[in-house]
Amino acid sequence: MLISIVIRTLNEADHLADLLAMVSRQNTSFDVETVLIDSGSTDGTVEIAQRHGARITHIKKSEFSFGRSLNRGCDFSHGDILVLVSGHCVPTDENWLQNLCQPLIDKAASYSYGRQIGDDNSNYSERRIFAKYYPAESAIPQDSFFCNNANSAILRSVWQDHQFDEELTGLEDMELSKRIWNQGHKIAYVADAPVFHHHKESWGQIRRRFEREAMALRLIMPEIHVTPLDVMRWVVSSTWQDWRAAIRHGIKSTRKRDMLRYRWNQYWGSYKGNHDHRRMSQETKQYYFYPEVSEKAGQDEWLKPLYRTPPNEGQQSKG
Repeated sequence: MLISIVIRTLNEADHLADLLAMVSRQNTSFDVETVLIDSGSTDGTVEIAQRHGARITHIKKSEFSFGRSLNRGCDFSHGDILVLVSGHCVPTDENWLQNLCQPLIDKAASYSYGRQIGDDNSNYSERRIFAKYYPAESAIPQDSFFCNNANSAILRSVWQDHQFDEELTGLEDMELSKRIWNQGHKIAYVADAPVFHHHKESWGQIRRRFEREAMALRLIMPEIHVTPLDVMRWVVSSTWQDWRAAIRHGIKSTRKRDMLRYRWNQYWGSYKGNHDHRRMSQETKQYYFYPEVSEKAGQDEWLKPLYRTPPNEGQQSKG
């Protein structure tokens, strides 16, 4: 059996070498190939992949969507099982790959996803989101279609029959998992296949991430509606819970105001995406898929007078 590890990248030099080094250290019972689908990196990402022996293909920025990029990477690969991992996710141990693929090998599921953990520099609010959606206990199979391609595996035969939606602004994983789950396929959550998920985003990038995901969620689950009252209630309650948990666990790596800013951008972005009914123009795609191309776009002008942030405050202290 051949396993293809498909890595979708755009300027992932900070963590790609660590990811590929951990891939080479995996204890597995099968053959492994590593495939990179790159969408225009300029920071040495492709050169790092070449040094580690990865097979490399490319997609133009003008053609990019999350689903299309994955479909091309999967098509370029040869494996019986396709392991999808983000270029800024790093396995925590040498058993990650075997554990992630085992439910598919055992025919207990057609699609699996593993645990995600923040690092010491992660915003504490994001670490709590990881803890909510990626708990310490496995569910093989689980009783819902939730899935996440930052750390997942799917049978090639299932992907070939269904493939990822190439028009969605995000959540291509949940859209595909819902389709196959409705047809009787099983989805497995594998807590014993964890990765460190490193995010390095400005406040504006965080907001746009949740916005584009909410736009996609409207199509996947149109029954979900977000109101301004929901936003205010969720910001207040989640921030308060973050603060209480941080005090209880002695967390000092994230300031209180940065927890508040994270939650505000999370829920305001979700609200905007939930109410955005526009068709995706090329300009809009550029905005959502490549927010980092504009340094100015990553700044939150409305926050500056309130928080008096220093010049480099726009970047999270993280992951």
